[in-house]
Amino acid sequence: MRALLQRVIQASVTVEGKIIGQIDAGLLVLVCAMPEDDYDTAKALALKISKLRLFKDEAGKMNLSLTQTGGSALVVSQFTLAADTRRGTRPGFSYAAKPDVAETLYLQFASALRDLGLPVETGKFGADMSVALTNDGPVTLWLDTDA
Repeated sequence: MRALLQRVIQASVTVEGKIIGQIDAGLLVLVCAMPEDDYDTAKALALKISKLRLFKDEAGKMNLSLTQTGGSALVVSQFTLAADTRRGTRPGFSYAAKPDVAETLYLQFASALRDLGLPVETGKFGADMSVALTNDGPVTLWLDTDA
């Protein structure tokens, strides 16, 4: 799986003019399932994200995890993280998991974060979404379970 994490002060996702997911301080997680991914991959990525020390401690150093800060996660499916841009000017997306598999893994990933005790909001798989955020830092990380 691939994930782009953004530490946020707040974030929300809107579908058809209605906010369907919203968090205060925490992480916006844009996530993409790849063809070789499975439930174990989703669980491993959730565990990694829950433990990453991306939040400031009392000394101002990034020493605290999302779990330690009590922050939330807004999880949004984003197949474009699988873009292949090696040729031409139009990205290809054949490296993303097929939609039925991707949706299952996306939901399993969000559920795995919840199982770790994190408050989780989500977008709507396959929908045209508007994502709003106030990036904190900015702190943005790219994770790839294949790497």
